[in-house]
Order: sequence, then structure tokens, then C-alpha cells
Amino acid sequence: MDRKYLLKSAIKVARYSRILAKAIDLFIVVVLSLFLYPIGILLSIVYLTFADSIQNGQSVGKKFIGFRVISLVDGSPCSLKQSFIRNLPFIIPLVFAIIPVAGWFMAVIVGIPIVGIELYLLYKLDSGHRLGDVMADTTVMANDDTMLAIKKRKTNWFEDQGSQA
Repeated sequence: MDRKYLLKSAIKVARYSRILAKAIDLFIVVVLSLFLYPIGILLSIVYLTFADSIQNGQSVGKKFIGFRVISLVDGSPCSLKQSFIRNLPFIIPLVFAIIPVAGWFMAVIVGIPIVGIELYLLYKLDSGHRLGDVMADTTVMANDDTMLAIKKRKTNWFEDQGSQA
């Protein structure tokens, strides 16, 4: 089996899964914005601000898919500040949408290029980061409990092996 094919296939699935997770979050934003306008837009902005900092770095979409956002600085779950910066490309067009009709037009004019840049970077950067990840110094990873187990250990593997010798 070709290892390069397997690696590229896994990266492609991860990118599609990330897009699906973000689509779930944006669906929540659209539903809030349309059905509870104009308060819904403010609620959407608040949701996007907090989304990646709640539930140990998991927004609703990431929780559904099984991902979480961590800081590249120290590996901790995404902070509120990082969540805000990370979702700023989606928050900016929403701010325009508060203004009826003309604001919606501006939101589309501003939003489409930003989403295009997000997707472009997601596919062109070897790391698979999008613009929000680069700005906030975060990354998305599978939510397995391996990292949590490593952090909870009292000693490291080398110390355990040395005590057995």
C-alpha cells in the first residue's frame, strides 16, 4: 500500500470533517440570525466568540465531529481570546448584517472573500490551518483522550523504565 496515498487521504478526510464541523456552527448562526433578527445576530456573534472556548475547546460542530481546538503555545484548550480571534473572519461579516438590507449586502460582499481565503489556506497550507488558526495560534485536533492521559501522568515513561531496571 502506498503510504503517501494513505497520508493524503487522511488529510483530505480531516479537511472535509473540519469543513463539516464549521458548517454545523454556521448553521446555528444562520438559524439564530434569521429567526431572531436582529437579536439573533448579536446572539450569533456571542456564540462565535465563545464557541471554541467552551466544552474544553469544542464548539457544537466540533463536538459532533469529534474535534477540539487547542493552543499551539502550550497545548491547552482554546481560550476565550483565541476563540474570538479565531472566529473573527466569520464575526466581521455578521457585524454588517445587523443593518437591514444594505448591511446584508455588505455582509455577503465581505463574507464571500473571507470564506474563500479560509478555504484556500485550509487546502494550501501543509499544516491544514485556516486563517483563524494562523491569527489565533491554534490548531484543531481529534478529541481523543491520549493528550489528557499524558497530562495526568505523574511521571514520564523514561522515569517508569528507570525504576524497573
